[in-house]
Amino acid sequence: MITEIKKTTSKRVFISVHYIYLLLLYLSPLFLRSHQSQLSYSAFHYPVLLSEIQFYTNTFLFCVVTTYMKTPSNPSFTEDDLSFYFSLFQESNSNNTNNPGSPPLLSFSDPMPKRKRRLDNASNPIPSPEGIADPDSASNTGNLGKRKNKKRSIARLLTSLAALDAQEDSDRRESDESERNNLSLLESNHQQKTESMLEYYSTMQDHYNELDESDSIRAKRASLAARAAAAAVGSAAAASEPAEQASTAGAPHQRRLWVKDRSKAWWDKCKSPDFPENEFKAAFRMSRATFDMICDELRSAVAREDTMLRAAIPVQQRVAVCIWRLATGEPLRLVSKRFGLGISTCHKLVLEVCSAIKTVLMPRFLQWPANPDSVSSIKSKFEAQSGIPNIIGSMYTTHIPIIAPKISVAAYFNRRHTERNQKTSYSITLQGVVDPSGVFTDVCIGWPGSMPDDQVLEKSALFQRAMAGMLTESWVVGGVSYPLMDWVLVPYDHQNLTWTQHALNEKVGDLRKIAREAFVKLKSRWSCLQKRTEVKLQDLPVVLGACCVLHNICEMRGEELDEGIRCELVDDEMVSENGIESARAQQMRDAIAHNLLHRGLAGTGFFT
Repeated sequence: MITEIKKTTSKRVFISVHYIYLLLLYLSPLFLRSHQSQLSYSAFHYPVLLSEIQFYTNTFLFCVVTTYMKTPSNPSFTEDDLSFYFSLFQESNSNNTNNPGSPPLLSFSDPMPKRKRRLDNASNPIPSPEGIADPDSASNTGNLGKRKNKKRSIARLLTSLAALDAQEDSDRRESDESERNNLSLLESNHQQKTESMLEYYSTMQDHYNELDESDSIRAKRASLAARAAAAAVGSAAAASEPAEQASTAGAPHQRRLWVKDRSKAWWDKCKSPDFPENEFKAAFRMSRATFDMICDELRSAVAREDTMLRAAIPVQQRVAVCIWRLATGEPLRLVSKRFGLGISTCHKLVLEVCSAIKTVLMPRFLQWPANPDSVSSIKSKFEAQSGIPNIIGSMYTTHIPIIAPKISVAAYFNRRHTERNQKTSYSITLQGVVDPSGVFTDVCIGWPGSMPDDQVLEKSALFQRAMAGMLTESWVVGGVSYPLMDWVLVPYDHQNLTWTQHALNEKVGDLRKIAREAFVKLKSRWSCLQKRTEVKLQDLPVVLGACCVLHNICEMRGEELDEGIRCELVDDEMVSENGIESARAQQMRDAIAHNLLHRGLAGTGFFT
């Protein structure tokens, strides 16, 4: 329907253009004759001008005809139609040449003009309008003949071009049709290959499913046969040795999964009641009573049940693997030999027990004093040691060496340790606050070693607690690496100190020795903190937290540290960039220093 509408519209447009052409041919002589006086042209130029107008009009119509012929929706317009219109143009030109005063009368029923007639019309001279004689008629006639020859050449050339365009369009249509055929053939081949591949895959899948079913059936048969054999052996044993069966009725199931046989002689000797107490304490950094207490507290979190394949590892052995690994810092290969377990099993046990210590024991043995009685007791003990009131804790920050991490290497690079040891060092920070007895009340673990102490303090839960107003009228004593704040008391760090300032620095130094001594015991008891550990960076805070909890348990239960394993604590303290952050804190520090000196509580150590 749409194609028919397009064809009808094209025909209507072409007919309209044709009528416009006839109107131009009819009106052009009348216009020139009626306006001869206004246009100011001579009788000699009249035929030439009229001929030019008719030429351009014919050329316009010819272009319309060729364009219409090229339109894909008009395949019925052929070269014969084009030749007819071209002869019609020539006939109109010859008629206008013979009788320039009369309008052209054309019809589609007129026959094609003869060549002889065109030549006769071309040989007759064109009379001048209104009877005016033209002396140069011969030369004008020759010029008109040349122009007509040029027009015929142009017409033949245009006809050839139109034919070539039609041939090109035909070739293009054939090429497009060939490409469509090839594309359809390619798609059909691809579809066939796809179907064949899918069929092959389905066949292979069915084959593998059959194999899996046969394997499962074979495994079931083997299992049934093994059960039958075991039942037969059991019945035979029951018939032959009833007494032995009765004595072993309460024994656990024997292992049916193959496990490598490893020696457990060392652990069997350690857990024996006859094992010497001093050797047990040297191996586990605590007495047997403390070890048993830890096992009882963790039993519900680390205990496992026996299975048909193997017996579960006892709770005491699980806790012993973890504590011995933290105490000695030995590699997992040696831990595996000591306890007769696999290397991966030992690594898994260390992480499980450390996580249980953090979950179960940390809320009980490592917590900030929230009870008013405990707070007042801590403040009174610190004041008895130093003479400074309202001290609630002593703070210190140390570094734990680690292996170079895979990400953010520059953040964990410890420049001061590298310069001192002449060896590239990476570390994480461990900030702790202790009470007068050296027990940790707050820890902040895991920040990169490149961060200074004041930035670590700002990231800690202690700082958030102080910002919430929970440390009002309380002091936490720190070193020069921390800034002076309303709740952080640090010594004077400038030159030329007065006696009052020297007195305060001496008392603050005595309080900081308590925190430093706590970190010495922490690293001495748990040697894994002195060397680069094999634990991953994301698991290291859990391990360090477990070490702090175990340190508190040992201190609370009075476990003495062997002087033979005591280590030196080396940490480079840098003066804080923001030395004083509160003018009020500076005034309060000056008042404390004045009271120490004038009440006779400063001592005489600063005189030396």
